[in-house]
Amino acid sequence: MRHNNTGRRLGRKPDHRAHMMRNMVTSFFENEKITTTDTRAKELRKLVEKMITLGKRNDLHTRRQALAVIRDEKVVAKLFEMIAPRYQQRPGGYTRIIKLGNRQGDNAPMSIIELVEEEFTPKQKTAAPVVEEQQPATPVEEEAPAAVEAADAEPEETAEQPEVVAAEEEKKEDA
Repeated sequence: MRHNNTGRRLGRKPDHRAHMMRNMVTSFFENEKITTTDTRAKELRKLVEKMITLGKRNDLHTRRQALAVIRDEKVVAKLFEMIAPRYQQRPGGYTRIIKLGNRQGDNAPMSIIELVEEEFTPKQKTAAPVVEEQQPATPVEEEAPAAVEAADAEPEETAEQPEVVAAEEEKKEDA
């Protein structure tokens, strides 16, 4: 049983598989695109994404961690100085795998793995729409008669009284 053994075996022993992946990562960062089989591309994507994430931190410790995998100082310098800064705002998903079809000799499914070049624009987080509570409909009482009584009781004019008086005059004229 293969409990807790993740990853593809790729028909290789563990040492050979690790060396092959290191060589593929180095070639990938040199050319920024390589053609390989689908399964190798999917395994390579894991390692490439980790290396770019290390490059985004850009300190001595992460540079040494990348050198433990890549082993070519020029390629590591290219990763930290040219490739990783392009993806500083992107939270992952640095590569794209494009299916090509089957290889002619052995009919193996082939694909291209390449770096994503389009600019990443983070989506604006929108607040949940606020639903206004509708108050139950209550019958509105006419305020005009109460205002008329108040106007008769108080001889002083307020800001509302001229409007109320004008509204009453219009009602009288309509009747």
